[in-house]
Amino acid sequence: MTATLYCFGESGNAYKAALTMQLSGYDWTPRYVDFFNGETRRPEFRAINPMGEVPVLVEGDLVLTQSGTIQNHVAARAGTLAGVENPEVLRWLLWDNHKLSGQAGMTRFLANFLPEDKRPAEVIGFMQGRLKAAYATLNGHLEGRAWIVGDAPSIADTACCGYLYYPEPFGFERKDWPHLDAWLTRLSALPGWKHPYDLMPGSPADRI
Repeated sequence: MTATLYCFGESGNAYKAALTMQLSGYDWTPRYVDFFNGETRRPEFRAINPMGEVPVLVEGDLVLTQSGTIQNHVAARAGTLAGVENPEVLRWLLWDNHKLSGQAGMTRFLANFLPEDKRPAEVIGFMQGRLKAAYATLNGHLEGRAWIVGDAPSIADTACCGYLYYPEPFGFERKDWPHLDAWLTRLSALPGWKHPYDLMPGSPADRI
């Protein structure tokens, strides 16, 4: 059975789910969600996910929302990437949602996807400072390690990388964080890896 992932290319949270499926060899197909024209606020979408967010995974009668839940479901079904049966994977998944992706997603949106005259410079600067602390935490953890947990990729890796491959400027420069840079390079060398704009439909170029 082919799973459907409701997603769009600019969403780092959707990318976490899509990349987990891609690296797991999961049978899936993307379904584009027109976020920037308000699709997630429409009743038809809210009937699928009342939270009004992507990603959403639909697999037969099963409907899952929230990237970490989808990632763990895929990990359990495919058996390729370690999931939250390992408490360390769960720890980093929760850390990512609270400290890294949760802040990176908002900062990137404010800095790039709002009209230029509406971008709150003080808020962006504050968030970039908080993100710098998160980058330092993960960069230090990855010193001497290939992967975030254990000796192989896990959904901790596909979670924490969610926003770090995007080209839009939001205060993250790979060259400033050598262990993050090496880790992202290792991830992108895995069979099946694709950049978010190649893996999911939708990119800023489509709206120009």
